[in-house]
Amino acid sequence: MAKEKKFITCDGNEAAAHVSYMFSEVAAIYPITPSSPMAEHVDEWSARGRKNLWGQTVSVQEMQSEGGAAGAVHGSLQAGALTTTFTASQGLLLMIPNMYKIAGEQLPCVFNVSARTLASHALCIFGDHQDVMACRQTGFAMFCSGSVQEVMDLSAVPHLASLKTSIPFINFFDGFRTSHEYHKIESLSDDDIRPLVDETDIKRFRDRAMTPERPVVRGTAENPETFFAHREASNSAYENVPEIVEHYMGELSKITGREYHLFDYYGAADAENIIILMGSATEAAREAIDYLTSQGRKVGMVAVHLYRPFSVKHLLAAVPKSVKRIAVLDRTKEPGAEGEPLYLDVKSAFYDVENKPLIVGGRYGLGSADTTPAKIIAVYDNLELPEPKNHFTVGIVDDITFTSLPEVEEIPLGGEGMFEAKFYGLGADGTVGANKNSVKIIATTLISIVRPISPTTPRSRADSPVRIYVSVIRQSTQPIR
Repeated sequence: MAKEKKFITCDGNEAAAHVSYMFSEVAAIYPITPSSPMAEHVDEWSARGRKNLWGQTVSVQEMQSEGGAAGAVHGSLQAGALTTTFTASQGLLLMIPNMYKIAGEQLPCVFNVSARTLASHALCIFGDHQDVMACRQTGFAMFCSGSVQEVMDLSAVPHLASLKTSIPFINFFDGFRTSHEYHKIESLSDDDIRPLVDETDIKRFRDRAMTPERPVVRGTAENPETFFAHREASNSAYENVPEIVEHYMGELSKITGREYHLFDYYGAADAENIIILMGSATEAAREAIDYLTSQGRKVGMVAVHLYRPFSVKHLLAAVPKSVKRIAVLDRTKEPGAEGEPLYLDVKSAFYDVENKPLIVGGRYGLGSADTTPAKIIAVYDNLELPEPKNHFTVGIVDDITFTSLPEVEEIPLGGEGMFEAKFYGLGADGTVGANKNSVKIIATTLISIVRPISPTTPRSRADSPVRIYVSVIRQSTQPIR
């Protein structure tokens, strides 16, 4: 008898916290926008006595800074406790020194990150991938989800893979666009996840805990004749990560009925022009692809889930052999570099491929700049030019360095029967919270008429007959971290 599906209305933060709570014994936290709700949910559930997969209530410890939270995570892992944290932006950067140690000592854990802009010429509290890209050198594996449903479906993968490989993970999704976006999604329960946990992985982690009964030497200083060799000794552990992540994604696909891989392809089977990207913009890209393929254009997309370690084999397998041109979209800016990180990774992956496609790169969505289907169509239009523009930007008008692509007029995409509503809230007057409640009420009321999600149904915002936005106008003299 098939298990009855349970639907809930929640945002990405709640979905990530829901799954992370299952795998945690300790949560060391320090609040920072937009990740704070994850820690708040865990704290609330702990106060109510909710149990994790092993029948324990999570111990929540709020520290004096994000650096302190990362140090507490490190110490807790050394003591053999399954530990997590939640952070973003400058808070994540303060954790980097401890992240090097956690990864170097191969301590399994997951940092849940609602990816956010870093302050540069100005502070911006909104979303892009600048913070997580600043951590790709730490040794943490990096896993990305593109929608609220994907966060629910896939957040268990980093936890399971970390326990199996002893490599720590950053589990990230777009700040605000995913972290604060309310969707009615299918929820996973402890009973869904528990069978996937290998208790021998837990025992191996526990046996490495520091204890006077089994003394070991850790935290040493090494000289040149040993450090290099010991640093390279971790290679095999990272080489195993992609296959293990792919395995657990397959197991979650069996539970959810939605197919996931390290690199998910969407679009025409004989596509000639594709884009490669990760995060919430993949949802807008699906709508654009549906629109363009209905016109006979051969386009597609590869959505990246496992970004580190970067598996060239799995990427090449996901790209149709018919592809002639690729545009790689990065949601970050690396001034002075020959290109942004994902673009350079993809170019490297195709370096030895015969008849390699033409590859260009561009930037989008910095500071939560809207990335609509029309912006994605502009990228495909660029690919069809005799000489596609490289190192472009989309979503802005750059009249200084002229990197931007020509704008495409916005196109209403949503399908028949779609009702769209936009609520405006003025910060501190109560409308923001009221609008969130309205979203939940509407979604709950419509639970009987929303189209079911099937393995063949695109995971797009167009799948639901109701699309609701909450636009917030902030007016506050208080600083926002």
